[in-house]
Amino acid sequence: MGNGLIIGQYVPGNSIPHQLDPRTKITIIFIFVVTVFFANNVWSYGILALFAIVSMLLTRIRIGYIMKGLLPIWFLIAFTFILHLFITKEGAVLVDILGLKIHVGGVIQGFAISLRFFLLILVTSLLTLTTTPIEITDAIEYMFHPLKKIKFPVHELALMMSISLRFIPTLMQETDKISKAQASRGVDFRTGPIKERVKAVVPLLIPLFVSAFKRAEELAMAMEARGYNGDIGRTKLRELKITSLDVIAYILLAIAIAGLFVTRTYG
Repeated sequence: MGNGLIIGQYVPGNSIPHQLDPRTKITIIFIFVVTVFFANNVWSYGILALFAIVSMLLTRIRIGYIMKGLLPIWFLIAFTFILHLFITKEGAVLVDILGLKIHVGGVIQGFAISLRFFLLILVTSLLTLTTTPIEITDAIEYMFHPLKKIKFPVHELALMMSISLRFIPTLMQETDKISKAQASRGVDFRTGPIKERVKAVVPLLIPLFVSAFKRAEELAMAMEARGYNGDIGRTKLRELKITSLDVIAYILLAIAIAGLFVTRTYG
């Protein structure tokens, strides 16, 4: 757990979310992502936030670790909030700063959009925290299996998505290592004009791309050495199975969605 970034990280455990079938988790997250855009009042946002918080607590992963891992997105959330403060001109004027007026509607809209963004990132991060890349690959391949009838490369697509998730934290660690090495040689990424900062990024990008291509080549050679040839003749070590725990999860999700639409209609 040493790495601060949680996207693509898997934390072993025996919690309820860990035990759920990966297909169940992907389905629930997909429905949550769609449903979050239907929230339109305090009660509906409260139900979504409660669902996300309960899901996070059920993972038994330290909240501090999860929040620290979400630090990279806080800048985007804050930027989204501030942007809506000045572009939404609805409701009474709260503050007038040098002709820039902040309206009540801007605060409400900014908070709502920022909360949506945060909930989406939080819930989708819980998927990779509680599901191994292999399980995600198997689940995606199973869910897209009907597309094989039209010769769609389902297995290859699932494998690419799994590898991408797996290498996000690795590339972030590599970026941090290279940036520290460049900083020790006198490269300044944080001060000076924008033009100079852009130039300073070049010594960071080149070795990062070289490292990424090297890792990709090593992975390809390892897969070839092990006789990988796609899904032809492949068997599964662990078969995916829907249990009573998954059924309960679907029922609770249905109750939460029903509650959201009731509050959306009558709230």
